[in-house]
Amino acid sequence: MNAIRLGVSFSVAKTELIHRRTPSQRNSPKCLSPVQIKGELFRPCHCLPWLGYWFTPALGSSTHFSHRLVLAQGAFAVIRHFSPPGAGLAPYLCHRLATSLLTPFLLYGGDLFTPSAGSMTRLNTFWHKVQRWTTNCCSATPTGSLAVEFCLPLIPLLMTQRQRLASLRVVCSPPEVNPATVRLHTSLPSLSAHWAHRSSRTLTSGLRSVYLPLH
Repeated sequence: MNAIRLGVSFSVAKTELIHRRTPSQRNSPKCLSPVQIKGELFRPCHCLPWLGYWFTPALGSSTHFSHRLVLAQGAFAVIRHFSPPGAGLAPYLCHRLATSLLTPFLLYGGDLFTPSAGSMTRLNTFWHKVQRWTTNCCSATPTGSLAVEFCLPLIPLLMTQRQRLASLRVVCSPPEVNPATVRLHTSLPSLSAHWAHRSSRTLTSGLRSVYLPLH
């Protein structure tokens, strides 16, 4: 009835339910109450996929990056046959495959989630295998040397870069376009006259929206 009063409709075929728990609620009993939509009951899920993101009631990142790692491992199992040890593709082509195919699998979701210590260890262990395949080095090669020979930063550095770029996109997006930007403080410099303070808008005077970084 509340949805009808608010003019909200639901697609039953696409509806799933998850109860989000804040850190202060983790020691309290879990809510197992379902909701009813158009005569059908929807019970809460333990994890929920949405646009490639995996959500849990506690909003942890382990489930999400476990799925991302499985996808990356599957893709790596396919492309590694193109370049067996001592033969196959040239190293620069292997490097191109690793950067264009495998890193998107591993880093997807890094703009929202931060990998736990255990997840980061598993991601790095897999990344070392990719480095050895790309450089055609033996398994005894020190991982520090692999990072240099591979010419690509380690996963923690790539994850930090992805999170910073995501923050810049939010900061530099017009509030009329990005709902997340609207939640930022009005002291942030912006071209929107109805949103930012006049003292903040003076910092962007003379700029057009097409010149706003990452817009």
